[in-house]
Amino acid sequence: MTAKLSLMAARELAQRVLRAAGVSEENALPVARALVAAEADGLASHGLSRLPAYADQARAGKVDGKAVPSLTETAPGALRVDARDGFAFPAIAAGLERAAAMAKQTGTVGVAVGNSHHFGVAAYHIEKLAEQGLVALAFGNSPAAIAPWGGAKPIFGTNPIAFACPCPGRDPLVIDLSLSKVARGKIMVAAQKGEAIPGDWALDRDGKSTTDAKAALGGAMLAMGDAKGTALVLMVELLAAALSASNFGYEASSFFDDKGPPPRVGQFFLVIDPQRFAGDAFASRVAALIGAIQAQPGTRLPGDRRLEARQKAQSGGVAISDNLHAELVSRAGG
Repeated sequence: MTAKLSLMAARELAQRVLRAAGVSEENALPVARALVAAEADGLASHGLSRLPAYADQARAGKVDGKAVPSLTETAPGALRVDARDGFAFPAIAAGLERAAAMAKQTGTVGVAVGNSHHFGVAAYHIEKLAEQGLVALAFGNSPAAIAPWGGAKPIFGTNPIAFACPCPGRDPLVIDLSLSKVARGKIMVAAQKGEAIPGDWALDRDGKSTTDAKAALGGAMLAMGDAKGTALVLMVELLAAALSASNFGYEASSFFDDKGPPPRVGQFFLVIDPQRFAGDAFASRVAALIGAIQAQPGTRLPGDRRLEARQKAQSGGVAISDNLHAELVSRAGG
């Protein structure tokens, strides 16, 4: 059975849960917006199911719910953001708002976010930039889940990447993918529901393929593209963690419980003003490529299903399990 909530009701419930856990209003709002946006886009693994863990970590001090991020412009096109062990969402929002203004002057801006936390759906942060006519890339590392190629012990996170690009006459093109064969959050949801997973998603702690979601969480995720995918995971680990002076995946604590110190992972964003490179020709070039793709029957652009789910959610709301709804209401104080 499921409980149906309007987007506004879902955001309000999420804020109440966070405030009850000691999170400031200034931080509860952007976190709630991001989680409900994931639900609306059909990405439940990064939606309201994350709230109990977020709340527990705020209570335990694993994430500082009252943290105020600091921003430092280290060069005309370089911005460093210290999340100060707080939630990633307010820190990233502050950094990218500044970067959008800077990019109009410098053409490109790199934004390194350090001492950070789980940043949810990677594309969520940069889609807004594409709506402003900018091109953006996002990289993030996470607690160890993927082993080096040929190894069995997790070293890297699932390390999502995202790309957002303005498209004339339509919503921005948004590409978002985890570099594991599937997002770890999906295995977490399967474990919570007691459901099996495909045998090519992960290994158990003995390095053997498994369909048991709980065994997979205790083992290692498999990278997409095998050796090539593992090389991309390494690249993102360096971009996200080394450039932000943050923890590598094997040094970070779990996003899913309140044990241990703050994870202190990192994120890196590249924001580009296409006008500085291609001028007005950029829009026509993008339109030409999109047109060539759509001219072939049966094709669809990345993100089309997400946009369809979002449109339905705007009028019909989102559905979560009765058990999760009851837990969130209880955590919010009834």
